[in-house]
Amino acid sequence: MAIQIGKIGDWHQGHQQKFLLAEFGRLQLVNQQRTIQADGHLHGVIVGCQREDGHWLLIRRSATVAAPLKVCFPGGGIEKEESQSETAKREMKEEVGVDVLPRTQVWHFVSRERSLTLWGWHAELLSTEVRANLEEVDEILWLTESQIRAHPDIMPHTEAFLDSLLENLEGCRD
Repeated sequence: MAIQIGKIGDWHQGHQQKFLLAEFGRLQLVNQQRTIQADGHLHGVIVGCQREDGHWLLIRRSATVAAPLKVCFPGGGIEKEESQSETAKREMKEEVGVDVLPRTQVWHFVSRERSLTLWGWHAELLSTEVRANLEEVDEILWLTESQIRAHPDIMPHTEAFLDSLLENLEGCRD
């Protein structure tokens, strides 16, 4: 059965929802509500956390979310009236069950193709036990810089965020 992912326009109070359209035409709701901000964009945060051994925390997205089974840093949409750092904390808890301390906003991206604006944060892990929320995350990955760059399923712009993370860490050591 072929499955396509699409979105059904704007709806109630500036939210969008994603749907899976199966071959036989039936719509299934993918459990996602996305708040559209005043500028007409979806705003989101991605979070980079590194272990002492140099490995970065990434996820393989579940098959039922946008960009299914792609590999990326954890993160998600900013809810109405929520700060970037609050979003970083909430999303890390929701997706991988960890507490983090957002340290520095290191990256900013505005898509030319879609109404999407992202901010990337470097954060300190406060929890050691990581567990995937299987509704959103298929797999937890701890990857080195070179493994991230070479991964065949990596999402677009992940390397640009990684470069900003590394540049920020280098600046902190100087």
